[in-house]
Amino acid sequence: MPRETGRKVIAQNRKARHDYHVDSTFECGIVLTGTEVKSLRAGRATLTDGYATVDDGEVWLRGVHIPEYDLGTWTNHEPRRARKLLLKRDEIRRLAAKTQAKGLTLIPLSLYFKDGYAKVELALASGRKGHDKRQAIAEREAKRETERAVGRRSKGMDD
Repeated sequence: MPRETGRKVIAQNRKARHDYHVDSTFECGIVLTGTEVKSLRAGRATLTDGYATVDDGEVWLRGVHIPEYDLGTWTNHEPRRARKLLLKRDEIRRLAAKTQAKGLTLIPLSLYFKDGYAKVELALASGRKGHDKRQAIAEREAKRETERAVGRRSKGMDD
């Protein structure tokens, strides 16, 4: 059977970029059981409540919901169990230092298959306040409006 190539996105946490200010992102491998992989290949997962923690030099993904595999038997997995993430030791040390010192949070942005392996895009992020969210929305809308105006002007459709 030919091996998978490319990137197939399973789930994205779209609300994360709205609720958090993303500083940097990391690509992590994830330790899964057989029925979890089958459930992910069916395209079923939820990242909305997910976060990651650094415990004893290991990074754990918590709160991510991967539903039980429909055709699984007694070997089925627990949907919200903690899953170990695979990172290099230096990256783990860096993440642990930043989360403890600056009060940053580790949140999953997306879950995908890359060349047949399950991966998680993990973001080092800080929470946004309500006024920060409104300001970001206003900036985004102002940028859109200027792009529209430039587009209209280049087409000769002045208002």
